[in-house]
Formats: sequence, C-alpha cells, structure tokens
Amino acid sequence: MAAPRLPIAPGLLLPSAFLVLLALAVAAPALLTGADPLAADPLSALAPPGAEHWFGSDHLGRDVLSRVVYGARHSISIGVAATVLAVTSGVLLGLAAGLSPTWLDEALARAFDVLSTLPELLLALLVVAITGPGTGNVIFAIAVAQIPNYARVIRAQTFVVRHSGYVEQAVTFGRPRLAITAGHVLPNVLGPIPVLATIGLGQAVIASSGLSFLGMGPQPPAAEWGAMLSEARNYLRVAWWEALFPGLAITLTVVCLTVVGRRLQRRFEGRTP
Repeated sequence: MAAPRLPIAPGLLLPSAFLVLLALAVAAPALLTGADPLAADPLSALAPPGAEHWFGSDHLGRDVLSRVVYGARHSISIGVAATVLAVTSGVLLGLAAGLSPTWLDEALARAFDVLSTLPELLLALLVVAITGPGTGNVIFAIAVAQIPNYARVIRAQTFVVRHSGYVEQAVTFGRPRLAITAGHVLPNVLGPIPVLATIGLGQAVIASSGLSFLGMGPQPPAAEWGAMLSEARNYLRVAWWEALFPGLAITLTVVCLTVVGRRLQRRFEGRTP
C-alpha cells in the first residue's frame, strides 16, 4: 500500500514555516515580541543572550530580538516593493521588445545585455549614488538593477507566443493588436514570473541590506537588518550577538526564498509532481 502523499514536500516544511513566521513579523511584529525596538537602556548595554534579552542587547541597551523582528518590516518591505516595481517594468519592457520592429527590439535587447553584465548590487549602488540615499531611492535602485532579469525572460517568451497558432489566428480574424496583446500574449508569457520573483525577492533583500549597511537605506535609529549589521561591526569582539542575529535573519530569508523558488521552478518545468 502506497504511503499517503504529504500536501507539501518535506524539504519545504521548514522554509515555508520560516517564511510564514517572517510574514507575521512584517504584518504584526507585536505578536512576536513585546519589547520596544527603539527603547534604549544604558544599564543593559551589550548584555549577552539570556532570560531578559533572548538575543542579547546592543551597544545602546536595545533588545536585539525586538529589533530583528521589527527590522523584518523594513527589509522585506523594501525587497517586495523593489521586486514588484522590477517585475512590472520588466514585463512591460520585455513585451515592448518582443512585439516591436527589429531595430527597436535589438536596441532594447542590447540595453538588457549591458545592464545584465553588471552585478546587481553594484548597479543599485550606482543608481543610489546618482539619486541620493533614502528608502524610496533604494527601492528604485534595486528595481532598476533587477529589471533586465525579467525583461529578457518576457522578451524570449513573447517571441514564442507571438508565433503560436492561436495568436496568428487572432491576427487573421482582424482582432486589434492591443486586444491580442492583452488577451493572448500577456497571459501566456507570465508563467515564469512567480518563480523569478520568488528568487528575485531574496536577491532584493540582500541588496537592500547591503545598501542599508552602507548607510543608503533607512537611517538610525530605525531597525533594519543591514543598518543593524553596520552598527554592530564595531562591537564584534565584545558582543558577537549584536551582528549574529540580524545576519542570520538575512541568510535564512534568502535561503528559504531560494529553496521555495527553486521548487517552484522545478514544478514549472515539469520535473516534479
């Protein structure tokens, strides 16, 4: 007798549970910790992990656990906003390239190729250097760095779909080009986007934390994982916990998003049931 199949693959249980916990930290951090992430207590500065402060306290006596929990809202929100902006822009540009005359398609394709040769964090840093620091500019910079990833995939998918039988039939029947694009092309090129966006979200979180570490993102005393690492680097010898836990939060977030994204990719490609 065959063993009953689990509704979710065993390898996805822990990553999915962590992502659910992360979503809860973003939506309702007060449910996970009752401490104020901005409340300083000089008498408890650099206290090691213990009963009073499970993750220890930082150099100002602030509870590290509460700052990690509340920091998820900044780090994840920036990553999600940048990913949404990158996906939207990438889809529109990819469609424009795939449906445009050859000369315009070649121009857009070469632009995508040039931008793709630059590391995402370096390109985002370049954009922030031009636009200036700030949360909005960081979101824009990360989105600009990720747009080519989505645009190139959508462009390739558009080439396949535009030459399919149902699109050619719609053209033969005289349907307007906009209606064909919205009703036939767009729905059929979006298949890979959930997979790319899941993995891209992890990359966006790394980029947002990296820019915040360099002082480009949310400014102190805001609790943000990259900014927390930046503040903690001067206390590594005496308070390792101040840097360990925000760094661990970034690592686990990226790993879990990548695991889930790769699983979605395998399902999309038909390599798993």
